[in-house]
Amino acid sequence: MLPVTPVWAAPGDDAVLQAQQAFAARKLADLERAARNVPDDHVLSPYVEYWRLALTSGVGDARIADFLARYPGSRVAEALRADWLKSLGTREAWPAYLAEYPRLAKPDAAHQCYAYRAEWARGDRSRQREAVAMWFTGRDLPSACAPLFAQLIEAGLISEEDVWRRLRLALEAGNLGVARAVANALPAAQRPPAPLLEQASRDPARLLSADSLDPGQRSHREIALYALDQLAKRGTAQAEQAMQKRAAQFNPEELGTAWARLATWAARRHEPVALPWFQRAGGALTNDFQREWWVRAALRAGDWQTVQRVIESMSDAVREQPAWRYWRARALQANGQRAASSPLFLALAREHHYYGQLAQEELGAVMQAPVINIKTGGDDVAAIARQPGIARAQTLYELGLRGDANQEWNWTIRAFSDAQLLAAAELARRMEWYDRAINTAERTRELHDFELRFLAPYRELAQKAAREHALDEAWMFGLMRQESRFVNVARSGVGASGLMQIMPATASWIAQRLGIKGFHPREMQDPAKNIQFGAYYLKHVQTSLDGSAVLATAAYNAGPGRAQRWRDIRPMEAAVYIESIPFAETRDYVKKVMSNAIYYAARFGQPSVLLTDRLGTVPPR
Repeated sequence: MLPVTPVWAAPGDDAVLQAQQAFAARKLADLERAARNVPDDHVLSPYVEYWRLALTSGVGDARIADFLARYPGSRVAEALRADWLKSLGTREAWPAYLAEYPRLAKPDAAHQCYAYRAEWARGDRSRQREAVAMWFTGRDLPSACAPLFAQLIEAGLISEEDVWRRLRLALEAGNLGVARAVANALPAAQRPPAPLLEQASRDPARLLSADSLDPGQRSHREIALYALDQLAKRGTAQAEQAMQKRAAQFNPEELGTAWARLATWAARRHEPVALPWFQRAGGALTNDFQREWWVRAALRAGDWQTVQRVIESMSDAVREQPAWRYWRARALQANGQRAASSPLFLALAREHHYYGQLAQEELGAVMQAPVINIKTGGDDVAAIARQPGIARAQTLYELGLRGDANQEWNWTIRAFSDAQLLAAAELARRMEWYDRAINTAERTRELHDFELRFLAPYRELAQKAAREHALDEAWMFGLMRQESRFVNVARSGVGASGLMQIMPATASWIAQRLGIKGFHPREMQDPAKNIQFGAYYLKHVQTSLDGSAVLATAAYNAGPGRAQRWRDIRPMEAAVYIESIPFAETRDYVKKVMSNAIYYAARFGQPSVLLTDRLGTVPPR
């Protein structure tokens, strides 16, 4: 095996770190002092120069253009170009903007709005439909988009009805600030009163029970819809009572919208009323998010006809997602249309993910797609290591600048072929940069190396912990891979740390249970102790949840109380339980952990077990 050449401390490394710290603190003088000690030929000199340009106010366009010409195609050039374009847009330097904009690889919403304004300024209306499409969102958009929308409204391309539509989207998303800003595009007399909007958010029950809303005004009816949505978010019974009281005040479209919102919240709480409420809503379902929850409610009820019908009513883009292709095929099969389901299963079975595995099993072992496992050679790895972007990423990683290192790596590999991706993944593995190795190997389209996708570092520690707690090693690795990608210093936004991402309070509780004195949560950075604690907790939640690996996986991510609440009073197919988990993050997490376990079981030489058997049945609560 070709060894990886260590990245030893090079002249200027300390100065680069000082420059980065000064950049992060926005101290230009300190940055300039550090920059003087970075050699011109240092692999990270482009970063130091970029940091200087980014902090220096009033940098001339010529100086920026010179930097872009010297580092074409680099990540720092992309970052500087993105900033420069926003400066050009702010100055309305439209000819320069249009000349540079096509070179930006990943424009954001502000760049797009500036581009449409620049085209408009030169009399080009060819993309006005795309410009109008940006309007229809409940999210906040950059201030750069406000002048664009003002132009479109003045030109009659965004109508008053379009304003109402976006107002409703903003309220449905719970973005009151956006709703108020959008409402300013309406005539003053038609705007929803701000105090009523605030009350609808703060105390919807009181507002709906009072007489302060005038059903003769559209703005008041929209506030009532928003208040009903907020009330349904908190509970079903009170929302239904308020709905019955207000129903006669809505027009048919508004009434359907209200029932769709109430039904969606009921479905997310797994309440039986969701299905009849969705039926009442009928064609008023306005988005695929609501349709997805209609399908999930139907899955829990075993209503396969509704599952099929609602999936087929989804937009093309959503219907083609693996989840809905799989459940549509299952519905066709359940509804006696086996011949129509087979092509869907067959196409999915060629894909390497949770639904692909389930689809393979529907077709039978004889139809399983062959596992392709390509190993890359030493020369290929060496060639990748010589690429400037990879060299920069390696140095950033060795210097502990992991955020920049990850971004540089991802930028460099974005257009790699499968063979190059596998060589890069192998390089990252040899560096023990496990998350980049896994993420890079996962990007391949036709050539695959599943040993790189499913790395198994720390195996001796994991095997020991699995034996001590009678855990399936493959499942434990599947969970660890999903939690941290084997980055030992990983720390989540809520404070979970280490390989198995253990929260400080949970770690302290485990230490107490294990009789460990003088424990401090920082000890979770030790791989052996983290794996020991994680295995203990995983076994604990599995035991407390009737031995179900699916319930324990959900509990590990979202807490045992939630995993318990999501059960039904009857036994349930575990795949249906997983699909109807209310939290998207946890739903995706459980799918990936259980899918990972299949690959690890094969890697570890365990007896073949189908994913459907691993999932099993979730017992009733």
